Amino acid sequence: MDRLDNTVRPYAWGSLTAIPDLLGVEPTGEPQAEMWMGAHPGAPSRLDRRAGSTEGPAEGSTEGSVALSDVIAADPERELGADAVRTFGPRLPFLLKVLAAASPLSLQVHPDLAQAKEGFADEEARGVPVDAPHRNYKDANHKPELICALTPFNGLCGFRAPDEAAALLAALEVDSLKPYVDILHAHPESHALREVLTAVLTADREAIAETVHQAAAAAERLGALDGPHAPAYAAYATIARHYPGDPGVIAAMLLNFVTLQPGEALYLGAGVPHAYLDGLGVEIMANSDNVLRCGLTPKHVDVPELLRIVRFESDAPAVLRPEEDPSGEELYATPIDEFRLSRYVLAEGAAPRTLPSSGPQILLCVAGVVSLRGDDELHLSRGESAFVRAGETVTATGDGTVFRATLTA
Repeated sequence: MDRLDNTVRPYAWGSLTAIPDLLGVEPTGEPQAEMWMGAHPGAPSRLDRRAGSTEGPAEGSTEGSVALSDVIAADPERELGADAVRTFGPRLPFLLKVLAAASPLSLQVHPDLAQAKEGFADEEARGVPVDAPHRNYKDANHKPELICALTPFNGLCGFRAPDEAAALLAALEVDSLKPYVDILHAHPESHALREVLTAVLTADREAIAETVHQAAAAAERLGALDGPHAPAYAAYATIARHYPGDPGVIAAMLLNFVTLQPGEALYLGAGVPHAYLDGLGVEIMANSDNVLRCGLTPKHVDVPELLRIVRFESDAPAVLRPEEDPSGEELYATPIDEFRLSRYVLAEGAAPRTLPSSGPQILLCVAGVVSLRGDDELHLSRGESAFVRAGETVTATGDGTVFRATLTA
């Protein structure tokens, strides 16, 4: 069991204060968007072997610190377990994050496993550099993900039913949106959603920018009224202020607006368009970088490939609440093997909670202080995390809340 030293990513959309507050440190003055916990090559966590390990530092490390990715590479079966290596290969299959959004992220979608393998192989065969700005597939893996709110958390997830989307657009009373309204009313669901999204993303940039400007002004007005869609209109107006003239603003209006309360979560599978807008949450995902963008970004948007990946079907967001079992574990159930997210809410003086696992675990304390006992002992304060290798049984006590990331199987 090892304490983790994690990288915080300073993306422009990040909060100035949310992650520093979680960690109990002073803000840097720059956005602090994501804290990564795992072995992703872009920013692997580091282990302090002096603070909780019975082993010495790895060769080539400095002052006892070594990247988790190097620890796993040195002995995958010991760290991950034989079953995990056999199923997923010699790498940690998931990445855990704390995500702190102060402004909207890009509107995006992720491929399924077959699409990712096909897209990656195609770009490799065509010689597209993996770091090229127009590259879609960074790897051959899918990227299902789960976000669990630590504060009220706003986002967009999945298409609205066409009739509902039509009514929402019609209420804006923007003439240039009327053709989209007619299509949403006149065609079957899949055809209607595909046709409207295609039209929005391929429209003349000057014309669609004017449509976005008018729609944003109307959304600002409707968001200030006491109507059933007022929070959604207010959110769309906020998006437009961050991305003036971006066709992704109109695309966003086709999607469900959802607010998660602390402890609630949202699972995002392949092909589901989504965007996080604001709030602090714990996010877990399969270890992949594959993203197809629909808008709200200066980055590359590959419309034909996007249209191949998106699932054009309406789907109301299924808000997940944790299901507690007799052991005290509160599980966020998802249909995915690469990760399993749960939490323990511990009370001072209560019996220890046992956290057994045949696979690797990452434990993240988000409130109070948690004491972990396994092969050794570790105390986690708010914002601190630990890696537990496969097969090590850990018990947790204290007065606080700890999230647990591991494998489903």
